[in-house]
Amino acid sequence: MPSRKKKEEPIILITNDDGVTAPGIQNLVEAVRGLGKIVVVAPDKPQSGMGHAITIGSPLRLHPVQLYEGIEAYGCTGTPVDCVKLAVDKVLHRKPDICLSGINHGANHSINVIYSGTMSAAVEAAIESIPSIGFSLLDYSIEADFTAAAHYARIITEMVLSKKQDKHLVLNVNIPAVPKEQIKGIKLCRQAYAKYQEDFLERQDPHGRRYYWLTGEFLNFDKGRDTDVWALQNNYVSVVPVQFDLTNYVLKAKLEKSWKLDAKKR
Repeated sequence: MPSRKKKEEPIILITNDDGVTAPGIQNLVEAVRGLGKIVVVAPDKPQSGMGHAITIGSPLRLHPVQLYEGIEAYGCTGTPVDCVKLAVDKVLHRKPDICLSGINHGANHSINVIYSGTMSAAVEAAIESIPSIGFSLLDYSIEADFTAAAHYARIITEMVLSKKQDKHLVLNVNIPAVPKEQIKGIKLCRQAYAKYQEDFLERQDPHGRRYYWLTGEFLNFDKGRDTDVWALQNNYVSVVPVQFDLTNYVLKAKLEKSWKLDAKKR
C-alpha cells in the first residue's frame, strides 16, 4: 500500500514596522511558533507611519540576525513593504502561505490603517496573493504586556491557516490594552469613520531656525456598535477585513447615472 504524502508545513512570513528587535515582533514569533516554518524579514530600525512607501532611490540591504532560536531572520534597511517584497523574491524564492505583520506597538484601528506601516506590509502581501494579518496592541509602551495580544494572534492565525482562504484576504486585528482575563472575545467589525485633528507645534532650534512637530487628537465621528473603535472601547479584539481596491462602487454607480457620459459624443 503506497504511503500517504506528508503534508508540507505552511511557511509563515513575519514582518513589522517597529523594527526586527521590537518586543512586539518577538512576541508574535513565539505566539505562532509550531504552526509552520517561520521566516522573519523586518526593518532594521523603526518605520512607523511609513504607509505603503517603497525604496527606489537607494540600495536595500539584508543582514541576518540571531534573535529567534531555530528561526531564519533578517533585518532590512528598507520599509515594511520593501521587507515583504524582498522576502518573497530573495529570501523565500516563493510566496509564503501566510504573512503576519506586528505585533504593532500602538493602535491601527479606523483611519490609522491608511498610515500604518504594519498594515501596509500586510496589504502588500495580499496584493501578492498571500493571505495576511496585521496585529496591533493599543499600547505604545516599549514595556507593554503582550500576553493577551500573543494569545489572540495565535488563535486568529490558526483559524486562517485551518482552511483555504481567499488569496487576497487581509485582516486588521487590534487588541485592547487590558489583561487577557478582561477581554470579552473577538468581534468582526467595520472600520470606524474617524480622523486626526492635527496641529503642528512651531518651535526653534538652538540656531533660531523654525521647525515643526506634528501632534494631533483622534476624533471618532462614528457611534455605530459594529465598528473597530466601539469593539476596542468595550474590551473586544477587533477584526476588520480590508482591501486594496479603493474604488467607491456606490459613488461610481451614482456618477454613471448623473453624469450621463457618452464617449461617442466626446
